[in-house]
Amino acid sequence: MMNCKTLYYLTITTLVSVLTACNDSDKLSLSERSIIYCSEGSPETFNPQLSTSGTTSDATSKQLYNALIVYKGKNNTLAPSLARSWHVTEDGKKVTFYLRKDVSFHQTNYFTPTRLFNADDVLFSFNRILDNNHPFHNVSGGQYPFFESVRFSELVEKIEKINDFTVRFILKRSDSSFLANLATDFSIILSAEYAKQLQHQQTKHELDIFPIGTGPFKLKDYRVGSLIRFYRHDSYWQGKAKIEQLVYDISPEKRNRLTKLLAKECDVSSYPIAHEKITERDDLTLESITSLNVGYFGFNTQKKPFDNKLVRQAISLAINKQAIIDTVYQGQAARAKSLLPETSWAFDNKTPELGYDPQKAKALLSLAGYAQGFTMDIWAIPVQRAYNPNAVTMAKLIQADLRKIGVTVKIITYEWSTFLRRLSLGEHQSFLLGWTADHPDPDNFFTPILSCSASESGNNRTFWCNKEYDKLLEKALKTTRVKERKEYYAKAMMIINEEMPLLPIAHSKRFQGRGNDVKGNILESFGGISFYNVSKKPLNSKVGNVILPEITDKASN
Repeated sequence: MMNCKTLYYLTITTLVSVLTACNDSDKLSLSERSIIYCSEGSPETFNPQLSTSGTTSDATSKQLYNALIVYKGKNNTLAPSLARSWHVTEDGKKVTFYLRKDVSFHQTNYFTPTRLFNADDVLFSFNRILDNNHPFHNVSGGQYPFFESVRFSELVEKIEKINDFTVRFILKRSDSSFLANLATDFSIILSAEYAKQLQHQQTKHELDIFPIGTGPFKLKDYRVGSLIRFYRHDSYWQGKAKIEQLVYDISPEKRNRLTKLLAKECDVSSYPIAHEKITERDDLTLESITSLNVGYFGFNTQKKPFDNKLVRQAISLAINKQAIIDTVYQGQAARAKSLLPETSWAFDNKTPELGYDPQKAKALLSLAGYAQGFTMDIWAIPVQRAYNPNAVTMAKLIQADLRKIGVTVKIITYEWSTFLRRLSLGEHQSFLLGWTADHPDPDNFFTPILSCSASESGNNRTFWCNKEYDKLLEKALKTTRVKERKEYYAKAMMIINEEMPLLPIAHSKRFQGRGNDVKGNILESFGGISFYNVSKKPLNSKVGNVILPEITDKASN
């Protein structure tokens, strides 16, 4: 018979494991040390450098890794992380980071570090992205969509190692968003020592599959489409996380997540439906946060008939955005007047919002040569995101709107990873997607979504490229004067309104359901979620249907 100190096999409702007799107090103690998060999908990778998917960021960035700097506090000010401080020269072209000397990498059953984090890890993490000849550049496809969209390689001339704990970025020009981009979920630091080991073993691809970072948790187990299991990183430089185990129960079906939350089979649930069922429960809490995001309807401007801006304008005019907000978002979103949320300092209330005018839409279609209408596809994302809680329902509403102007719509969806891959290849005509900001600088809405560089990297799924628009963004980044930057972004919004590569629909809140026994902040107004400061204190002695493995110090290594 197994002793209660032995590591049990993971059991989450349908994943049944036979446990030997342990008393209720043992189970309660174990319950206090574990969190089960019902997530909406599987990550595309365990390296967020390789993807801009929110599902991937939520599962990796703040759980497994750290960046050099971060945003903190209500005012979203830049703060130290792996870099304890930094200095920017007066001309903005040299940025020096002074690194911490007490940071440990994860120790797992596939890697044991022999040294602490240092400058070599910073150089490896960014040179992999910058240098096409780097031995790891083309591993996992050689695509770094966020960095490509912000033209990172065109900005950074080189990175210098001053000493083991000082690195300097030499920029080709000043850029007011450079530090902000280094504080995103994508600018994580990898282990150069681990990479060297994999290169020696000729298994370089494992760098992005079996992750090693400096974050509060480390990967223990991953079963595609089923679960991710993290153990606490006990040598974490900011101090141990409050929980010892974090399990992502991957549940793409929203009704399954609701059922599990109500049955206490998960402690926290992403993107919950049936809000009233949660709020009527005394043991559950429905929480929300106003996110810096936008849900939009985009057009593949390289495919007919959407290579014609008159058609894009006509389709946009035929869509009743308010009806979508009332139905899909249940009123919990602001109607988007532009790509930027009104909470952004760069939002210009003089930017005219494209209205709802089916008659004008018909006239534009006729002018474009489609008086009899046409047939088109709408690709709807298969997962719930804050910016679009139900893309299929939204697609059906748009389908009904467009039927009124003689346009027939076919709705298409795929599994999440397949959806993103085929979208980046440009196989679609139109699509429903969105964007959650990685940092509060307004450039994060304009450049990653619609710039020419983002079109080349596949992150701009409209494949729209406008040189005048790009020049405005470049000018905005070359100055630190807020007034000037706001003027440039206002002009950029006017170009979007005229060209209509996409129709901004809503800026929404992000919801989360959780048990009242779960304490600590998980949601952020931008970027991925974090479980570092989360704890759990059962409100009574009753243990739910979920049985988790007991974690010992030996097992967690």
